[in-house]
Amino acid sequence: MKVLFVHQNCPGQFKHLAPALAAEGHEVVFIGQKDKPTPPGVKRLEYEPHRKVTPKIHPYLVGTEAAILNGQAVARLGFKLKAQGFTPDVMIGNPGWGETLFLKDVWPEAPMVSLCEFYYNGTGSDVGFDPEFDTGPDAILRARARSSQHLLAIEAADLAYSPTEWQRAQFPRAYRDKIKVIHDGIDVDRIRPNPTASFTLPNGAQLTRRDEVLTYVSRNLEPYRGFHSFMRALPAVLQARPDAQVVIVGGDEVSYGGRPKGAGNWREKMIDEIGPLPDRVHFTGRIPYADYLSLLSVSSVHVYLTYPFVLSWSMLEAMASGAFVLGSATPPVEEVIDDGTNGWLVDFFDIPAMAKRISDALEQRDSFEAIRAAARETVVERYALERCLADQRQLIRQAVTEV
Repeated sequence: MKVLFVHQNCPGQFKHLAPALAAEGHEVVFIGQKDKPTPPGVKRLEYEPHRKVTPKIHPYLVGTEAAILNGQAVARLGFKLKAQGFTPDVMIGNPGWGETLFLKDVWPEAPMVSLCEFYYNGTGSDVGFDPEFDTGPDAILRARARSSQHLLAIEAADLAYSPTEWQRAQFPRAYRDKIKVIHDGIDVDRIRPNPTASFTLPNGAQLTRRDEVLTYVSRNLEPYRGFHSFMRALPAVLQARPDAQVVIVGGDEVSYGGRPKGAGNWREKMIDEIGPLPDRVHFTGRIPYADYLSLLSVSSVHVYLTYPFVLSWSMLEAMASGAFVLGSATPPVEEVIDDGTNGWLVDFFDIPAMAKRISDALEQRDSFEAIRAAARETVVERYALERCLADQRQLIRQAVTEV
């Protein structure tokens, strides 16, 4: 079977599926942007838009034009592949950046499987959730325009899947029957509790499970992942827990939302707001994956906060590590964490309550073995990689045999 994957940030959400199919003997071709890693057994091809987005185009259309430029570049590469005799048996892609827009025009008979990661709505999800950054009606209008490429993508798709029930529910009702719920998968064999783990701090000191460790992890430190709420709660936590070591992992770029006013990044912005921090608060930046797993294993309390948005792998990886997770009471998190059973929940905006709950969790950290075990069991039962890969393979077989 010939399988074509498309994702600008190769391999993206297909980092397990693409090499798994290649290992089974299938011919796997992956189209992405330049300077990305190549999964084992996969042939990677690069595309590049022929120009940048038009200067001063209407703000609502910046993302749309970028998507069309990406889709056009992928289509041109596709026509070259077609002329060389390559016809995929199935095409799989994330339409978030427009790359899959025209694939069905290149290979009309090839079934398309679309990863429905997120659909932007003007109400009920991320837009308008945080009143501190609410830009009013303009954000609502922008959201509708922003989802135009997602409408085109789901209309063109023969089958689709979404990582969580809540993410599926963001798509228009008319298309939900086309979307199955299949997570990307968490490697629970690799990500597991490690009682002997240690984590080396930037100052050279080492942390183990014997220490009182508060952790926060995000690809980038920003409001979409509740960084501002966490930082505002931190002074009260530090006062209540004088022995706690706080490890904050994440970059200073922007993944979602925008940059802060009056500061170069959100880390600087929040430190300016709350004041100097003691040397037991450690900002590590981004760290190697193995170090990240060690950190999850030594964590006493792991805080995961998010807008109603895409659920991060990091929360499920923390749970698979047997970490005690204190999550925001927002829909993506509530789909996984049952308060008091496999973690705790806290209001995203209630800073005093958040500080109190973090402090209480740190104080009670030695009494959470049942919750830690339940957290891992949740991930093993619902999100284990082998199970998710099996469901993804079944979806591909369905696309190939029934479409």
